[in-house]
Amino acid sequence: MKTFLLGLTLAAAVFGQTKRPEPAPVKVPFSDSLQAVVVTTKDWRSVQGTARLFERKTTKSKWKTVGDRFPIVVGKSGLGTTRLDAWQMDLTSLVGLLKREGDGKSPAGRFPLTSAFGNGSLADKAMLPYTKLDEFTECVDDTSSQFYNKIVNRMQVGNFDWNSSEKMLAVGPAYDLGVFVAYNSYPPVKGNGSCIFLHIWKDANTGTAGCTAMERSNR
Repeated sequence: MKTFLLGLTLAAAVFGQTKRPEPAPVKVPFSDSLQAVVVTTKDWRSVQGTARLFERKTTKSKWKTVGDRFPIVVGKSGLGTTRLDAWQMDLTSLVGLLKREGDGKSPAGRFPLTSAFGNGSLADKAMLPYTKLDEFTECVDDTSSQFYNKIVNRMQVGNFDWNSSEKMLAVGPAYDLGVFVAYNSYPPVKGNGSCIFLHIWKDANTGTAGCTAMERSNR
């Protein structure tokens, strides 16, 4: 089974509270986290899996489960990784598992959850720094852009330097409420993948473009 973790840095709830959308580089993931989301799939190719929430009172406390497991889907191409050492693989076993931009794989690893976004109607559910989506909100996936792997408003950045991005409001109900997964963020490595979120799924059988998605009731 393949498991990856999503940690809420300095959080106070499941969609916990942080001091800023982009915290300092995370050298030791979860050392200061009080909540975590653990996602597990059957193997690297599986689209379906489960998630479970964990929390602890202090950074020295033991982790405890919160609630029951719930179903999730990951990327339509399964999981991928850019870290050979994390999984102790040789090159033969890694063939086809490298995570790259646009490959439809969800990244395997440990990543902080740093900000939330949505259409505004569910803003009260998010305790992270929150971006209300509008027609100009985009997540940049152009590897040549200085804004690669960032959510920006094209009318506010001052230097529109990308040719490819995800128009987030146009995605519809799947982005009614979502959380930015800070994969490939410290710093972004061009081509390793971008715009990875937790968001609402289309259904229990349809994989994502690389995100982790779940039923609306588990958002």
